Amino acid sequence: MNHSAPTPPAIDSRRFTYALLCVLLGPGAVTLALQTIFSSQDLAGMYVSVPLWEALLSSWGATLDPTTQTVGIPFFPLMGYLLLTATLTWLAGGFLISRLQKSAFSAALTDWGCLGYRWWFLPGVWELLRILLFIIGWSSGEGLLLATSQFWFAITIAGWLATLVTLLFPASQSEASIEELSTEPKSSLPVTVWLLMGVFVLIFTWMNWRLYQGLLIPHGDSAMYEEHLWNVLHGKGFRSYLDQGLFWGEHIQFIHLLLSPLYLIWPSHLLLELSETVALACGAIPLYRMATRHSGSKTAGTAIVAAYLCYFPLQFLDIAIDLKTFRPISFGVPLLLFALEAIERKRWKSAIVLLLLCLAAKEDYAIILGPLGLWIAWRAFQENKPESKAQKSVLLKSIAPGIGLSVFAVVYLALVVKVLIPWFRGGTQVHYVGYFQKFGNSLGEVVSNILFNPGLLLGELIQPDTFIYALALLVPLGLLPLFSPGRLLVGLPLFGLLCLNELAHDPRHHFHAPIVPILCWAAAYGVGNVTMVLRRWKSEPASLAQTQTWATHFLWSSSLATGLFFSLGPAGLVFWDSGSSWYWGRLYVPGERARQFEKIADLIPPESRVASTDFVHPRYTHHARSYDYSKYRRKVNDYEAGVPEDTDYIVIDTQHPYSEIKTPDQIPEYRDHPDEWELLPDKTDGYFIVLKRKQPPKPAASE
Repeated sequence: MNHSAPTPPAIDSRRFTYALLCVLLGPGAVTLALQTIFSSQDLAGMYVSVPLWEALLSSWGATLDPTTQTVGIPFFPLMGYLLLTATLTWLAGGFLISRLQKSAFSAALTDWGCLGYRWWFLPGVWELLRILLFIIGWSSGEGLLLATSQFWFAITIAGWLATLVTLLFPASQSEASIEELSTEPKSSLPVTVWLLMGVFVLIFTWMNWRLYQGLLIPHGDSAMYEEHLWNVLHGKGFRSYLDQGLFWGEHIQFIHLLLSPLYLIWPSHLLLELSETVALACGAIPLYRMATRHSGSKTAGTAIVAAYLCYFPLQFLDIAIDLKTFRPISFGVPLLLFALEAIERKRWKSAIVLLLLCLAAKEDYAIILGPLGLWIAWRAFQENKPESKAQKSVLLKSIAPGIGLSVFAVVYLALVVKVLIPWFRGGTQVHYVGYFQKFGNSLGEVVSNILFNPGLLLGELIQPDTFIYALALLVPLGLLPLFSPGRLLVGLPLFGLLCLNELAHDPRHHFHAPIVPILCWAAAYGVGNVTMVLRRWKSEPASLAQTQTWATHFLWSSSLATGLFFSLGPAGLVFWDSGSSWYWGRLYVPGERARQFEKIADLIPPESRVASTDFVHPRYTHHARSYDYSKYRRKVNDYEAGVPEDTDYIVIDTQHPYSEIKTPDQIPEYRDHPDEWELLPDKTDGYFIVLKRKQPPKPAASE
């Protein structure tokens, strides 16, 4: 019997035409947005350095109007570059989809063009909204739109990329069921997760160590924690000489002391950097387990791990925007994530131990534990709603742990900020009252105005910065925490305080550390809740499965895409931009300054007392005393200017980022008291100035 060849499927000409229009017009929409952004140096500075901006303008044939100082960017050269990119990626994507899915090339092009390239219109929507706001004269609205342009582009890239991966690897029918995964005693980690964690540890350990070797890590709020360990193990007390006394007067924070056994083997700041990076990476373990059990998808588990490790607010806990690289508060992130997993599985003993360890990372975690206790109580109430009077006692027992945790958190926080820290500070109030000066000058005034002055509170919260801060936390997680609102609300009180903090208004320092686990926890459950929410509108299982798959890929691609604009690591543009302050060749390749320091590294005997400027200070924390040489007046010198009277040596780094002293005659001690200080011969071509006291110093004050 003769068999005719199968007839190839007919092309849906209408859908193919729509796909072609998306590919052709999408680049035009992106071009309109880029014209606006790159016509202003200030706006372009959110993306690239000034040298790179100027090079791009030259390649696009842009012209500068000397009268208005505005840049005119021609539409078609830039449009041509983008159209070429769109066409090539469309054809390449269609080819891969057709091969992997064994479908017709035309069908693959149609699906990829329709579903993927409509995301390219989002920057065009942004530009139209900007024009509309400009026409109606709403300058503050236009300013907010301009300030959030990076998030619009990140969502565009993430949506486009998630669509491609979804078409390449559609919803799998082989995923284990939710019931099977939830009854598993422990979700084993696949090789992919271990590889992702390993890459994170290798990259960020390398970055941290190279910053240290390049003399770019400050002592204050970074290397001083290594001095804590050295001083404790050498009988000098839990302190650095920046502190007013013991470190308890700054924070009830001591988790880094648990590194002491390792520090005895390797007494180096590099150990602390490695430990922090490994600890942050370990937060991926409970996230994978929670996402996998809840969603029934190992792909979702891997996606939350990738999103977590690429999450730029997490990365800034390892290396902050001011290059402060080690803070003990970061250890609370994995601890809280493991605690949340234990709570979800009702392993209360493990949860209690982990939550107490979180408090050792910093008292800020109590602000999370309060609402977390309420969430635990609410969940217990939902699970044990009484249907009879006899069941009410069971209900009370079930909600008691959550209520107890909330009460404990409030009492602990009050005790710390009202009693313990002031006691170690000699009676003065906690220093971070100064972060909320608009609410008062004392702790009581600040708390009272936050709680009982809603006009002042709402006036400070309802600001563009609050909205931008929320986007910075949520967009990198694909907005998926919104699909688990109960868990997300646990972080709301702390988010409010973060927005009120006058010292930092974005997640690029360390203040946001306790909210990172909450957001990732909510995302891990949110990714599994997508189909539950969408089931109200979509009834087809296949459609729901594809949507779930797309949401899973949108999670990690959102984190990757936002990192393109915000990360200091290899995923960020600034890492590769040679004109940027964050260029890898500038930060992670030790320069001449570090090479010159090696000439005097062993000059000062370890038994000496040394006063040094900030960035060279970490090299002297193992000496008898290591004092800070700066304009800040310290208790160790009775709050007087100059160095303590028992100082043997002064080391000035003339080229550090904030150096004001360039020559010996600018050093007050040498200029005003030449009979007391000797200028040692310069071996470093002026990079460092070393003074030695001529006469024996006065005896050191008591430790």
